[in-house]
Amino acid sequence: MRQRRPRAALLAGLAMLGPFSIDAIFPAFPAMQLSFGAPAAAMQQAISFYLAGFAGMSLLLGPLSDAYGRRRVILATLTVFWLATIGAALASSLTLLLAWRLLQGCSAGAGMIVGRAIIRDCFAGADAQRLMSQVNLIFGAAPAAAPIVGGLIVAAAGWRAIFWAVAGFTALLLAACVVWLPESLPPAQRAGLAPRRLASIYRRITVDRGFMLLAAAAACNFAALFVYIAAAPVFVLRLLQLSVRGFGWLFVPVIAGLMFGSLLASRLAGRCGEATIMRLGYRFIAAGWALDLLISALQPQPRLPWAVLPLTVAGVGISLAFPTLTLLMLDRFPANRGAAASLQAAISLAACSLVSGLLAPMVAGHASALALAAAALALLGYGCWLAARRLLPSAPSAVPMARAPA
Repeated sequence: MRQRRPRAALLAGLAMLGPFSIDAIFPAFPAMQLSFGAPAAAMQQAISFYLAGFAGMSLLLGPLSDAYGRRRVILATLTVFWLATIGAALASSLTLLLAWRLLQGCSAGAGMIVGRAIIRDCFAGADAQRLMSQVNLIFGAAPAAAPIVGGLIVAAAGWRAIFWAVAGFTALLLAACVVWLPESLPPAQRAGLAPRRLASIYRRITVDRGFMLLAAAAACNFAALFVYIAAAPVFVLRLLQLSVRGFGWLFVPVIAGLMFGSLLASRLAGRCGEATIMRLGYRFIAAGWALDLLISALQPQPRLPWAVLPLTVAGVGISLAFPTLTLLMLDRFPANRGAAASLQAAISLAACSLVSGLLAPMVAGHASALALAAAALALLGYGCWLAARRLLPSAPSAVPMARAPA
């Protein structure tokens, strides 16, 4: 227990770095636009470039850690991320900023992806589920808290201070990993990184219906909540008619639900079976989005606190279900947990990218449309979970692979 708590804090810090850096600059867009003399539409590319790098590298970070070790990959990517963040803070043009944001995105995912593999390397059963829940407790709050923290920093010291603050936090994480993060994958258990072999690994994972259904369930669960996060500027400023300091009214309830769900998952690990935890998680999810549909029907013009209460309830269920879904996915491919974690992250990121770029702009202007979109995604996620449950009992608990020659 004493070793697990500091390790959970360190892995949570690593996991939250990437998501936090996506949303933290939202409040800085007006100041950055003025500084670079760029149109508002161009500033959105600061997010798009970051996500492009994040998505592209997410498929490689796990396999790299399978081949060269978890610790080495995390230390290398943290160093690159730190340098890229300093470059972004010093950028003298939008072009340079976008280049540094792309490099940030390429190096941002290791903590989240490799960290999940580290947990499964070191722990099994209830211990793994408990630690995954503790990490998720902090990780889940990062995207929601980032705009609040970013807004405070911008108001106090300007937009460049956001990047300096992230660079400082990255330096602390890097130092902590050098001192406290052990290698969890012995050389004897490492796999090669031949391109043909890597393609073969991903082909085998993607054709595994159990894995893909579990990944889709986890992605849809969070994407339902991400509809509101992506639509935050319109939801907060136009629908709730709050000022730029009112983002906390949306994000604090989201944080509260996610954190409580992770805490509950940690408490239930080892006391309840997987089926019981998942059943409880989806009951919270169903209650949250059903309440959201009801409130949006009764209040076409959203009012506080009722408009944000369903997000708290749904957030509890999302965080409660996530650790079990993740562990079930990783256990499908015990010899390639890094690759499995990479693909899981890529699927979730792709879902959130589609929500942010396509769905949220379509529904952001109407409370009822937001509620319907979130409920539909949650229902799709539940359907994927039910389909996965029908497959998993009759399938092997793990799919052996990746020890064959390239």
